[in-house]
Amino acid sequence: MRLEDQRESQNVEDRRGEGYSGGGGIGARHVGIGSIVIALAASYFLGVSPSTVLNILSGVDGGTSAEAPARAPPANDTQAHFVSKILADTEDTWRAIFQASGATYAEPKLVLFTGETPTACGTGQTAMGPFYCPGDQKVYIDLAFYRELQERFHAPGEFAEAYVIAHEVGHHVQNLLGTADKVHAAQARGGRAEANALSVRMELQADCYAGVWGQRADAMKHILEPGEIEQALAAATAIGDDRLQKQAQGYAVPESFTHGTSEQRVRWFKRGIESGDMKQCDTFNAASL
Repeated sequence: MRLEDQRESQNVEDRRGEGYSGGGGIGARHVGIGSIVIALAASYFLGVSPSTVLNILSGVDGGTSAEAPARAPPANDTQAHFVSKILADTEDTWRAIFQASGATYAEPKLVLFTGETPTACGTGQTAMGPFYCPGDQKVYIDLAFYRELQERFHAPGEFAEAYVIAHEVGHHVQNLLGTADKVHAAQARGGRAEANALSVRMELQADCYAGVWGQRADAMKHILEPGEIEQALAAATAIGDDRLQKQAQGYAVPESFTHGTSEQRVRWFKRGIESGDMKQCDTFNAASL
């Protein structure tokens, strides 16, 4: 990616190297059977601690109410500065899109951490992969995930790494637009199958929003080099529910999907990056995903 002359975001918080031991328990709030099922599924397929997922789902405080002081990444940390530039680019893109509709874009924070860290959604852990917490409007990532993306998922490349950040920022956009609240309310009213189906549509929309960012950013700043779109498509393919489940247990269980198949993730990312129009990302009214 051509990022040499791009600015870096001021919204990066570096918590790496900070010790943290979460003290929040899963009994701090009511936990429904649906949450328990999701937690157990995440534990089985992704290697995530069930208690961690329950903390995230129930909004349990990670054991501290004090927010960690902001700290910028070291000057020689090229990977941290790369994600800072990607975050800045998403800020520029979504600010312009929101302004065009008469709205104001509230920029999210990007938190770099190792191991685990407190969030407004509970204790975040490396094993969860990158995630967005609507409670504090922050994207969390352990940069070791990029090594896993390359070695485990065989999806290397800078634009693949950028896609990961852009997808989580897509969830922030959903939060600002009120989409996330509507989905969570609908999930609370329905059963497990309906909740999973809504989750798939929400994740695919975030993929489409990531594509919208890619198209807009490249149109404005010419940041993409030949072949880099294929890197993001490879990443989307690698983390489809069907592929992950087949890798974990040899077969897929469609009714348990929460993010969409590899084909669906690629399709919606391509729709976003080919159109650059977030109106094309209405997964919730799409007859077919």
